[in-house]
Amino acid sequence: MLRRLAVILMVISFVSAADAASVKVLILDNVFRQIPGKDESLENIGKLQGDLLVSGSHYAGDIEVLKGRSGMFLINELPLEDYIKSVVSAEVGPNWDMEALKVQAVISRTYALYQKGLNNNLNYDLTSSVLHQVYKGSNVDARVSYAVMNTEGEVLTYDGKIIAALYHSTSGGRTEEAEEVFGKSYPYMKSVAAPCDLSPYAVWERKIPAAEIESALNISGLKNIEIKSFTVTGRVRTVEVIHKGASMTVKATELRKLLGWSRLPSTNFRVTRTNDVFVFEGKGYGHGVGLCQWSALQMAREGKTYREILAYFYPGTTLQVYENR
Repeated sequence: MLRRLAVILMVISFVSAADAASVKVLILDNVFRQIPGKDESLENIGKLQGDLLVSGSHYAGDIEVLKGRSGMFLINELPLEDYIKSVVSAEVGPNWDMEALKVQAVISRTYALYQKGLNNNLNYDLTSSVLHQVYKGSNVDARVSYAVMNTEGEVLTYDGKIIAALYHSTSGGRTEEAEEVFGKSYPYMKSVAAPCDLSPYAVWERKIPAAEIESALNISGLKNIEIKSFTVTGRVRTVEVIHKGASMTVKATELRKLLGWSRLPSTNFRVTRTNDVFVFEGKGYGHGVGLCQWSALQMAREGKTYREILAYFYPGTTLQVYENR
């Protein structure tokens, strides 16, 4: 049965993740792409303690194999701090300045515990993809381990509660208001200036054929795309899509989702048409809310400490050690 999973299992002795604060991560990659339906019944067909190789990535800890109507699912349960080391390695480069690595360690830990507290799914707490935060198994660098160990257990709180520590790659110069993207505001996350000239996505251009956009939006005869409204920070809020015999208003965030996050890096763009190709010129990468990772790196190189960087992007929060470890 495990051959069907296209993985190689190497069982080794391992201290159970239950012995420490742990997280359960649903592995998503090119092989395992599905998320269980909200009410999908899952059958446990095995639980192992070991080292699982999936699509070239090693996942250490407790491995639970589940079967549902939509396919097979792998759940990796492991100690929280080991998970944070892997996330930091995947989210930013191990060669980043130490203070920037510490920043990422704190916000990844805070985000994970916040999501775990919100989650009412008994099978897993987070996914391993950008739906939550990137986790690629046991690929930890020594500098990342140092950063995580030197912030061990530290999280951000507001009024005594762990915050929703949202973050993104590149702001494009200024972070976005949370309400514009998620329909909800947070007292500790407001739009702030966030220079990110170091980022490869500081400025970008995408040439997208009309046929690709038609396919993504399930329309035909695409004639034009016009920007209709902007957010308070200058990002695109909505566009008018004019096509054969009709027009439709589409949220820019939805357009990103339908085209693909990397295909349209952010909603901070302008668009023109050249023949059958739409040219998007923009700045930034990601939803733009919360901490900008590349700006944090820039601030670290300017001599800011991780505590100062966190206080800038999440004003009014308190940095404290998570007590229920």
